[in-house]
Amino acid sequence: MTTIFLAVALGVLAGVLAGLFGVGGGILFVPTLVLVLDYAQLDAEATSLLAILPAVVAGGLRQFKYGHIRWRTALVVGVVAIVGVEAGILVAERIAEEDLRRLFGLLLLGVSAQIVWRARRRESTG
Repeated sequence: MTTIFLAVALGVLAGVLAGLFGVGGGILFVPTLVLVLDYAQLDAEATSLLAILPAVVAGGLRQFKYGHIRWRTALVVGVVAIVGVEAGILVAERIAEEDLRRLFGLLLLGVSAQIVWRARRRESTG
């Protein structure tokens, strides 16, 4: 029962973030699945990729109604992302679990640093 509650809460939070910022929620999904629900890193990443599809469809349809989608860019990014995901899976399957977790942690640190950097830069120029 706790697992279902956590999954629902995670889904709602990721959906809100997807709607607000246009992010998939993997930054929340993967650590939560690994740390709270004790998933293996690869299982968490795969589950995160599949779980985000409904939010992508819902958000995309909503943004389509507003006319915010740039179709050519979306198509190019989407097709190239499919190739990238396939390549990433091949690499991830060959990396040890602990190393994969460390790499994901570095990714999170890098994203955090970029957000802080941009926010500080805007404050100094604004």
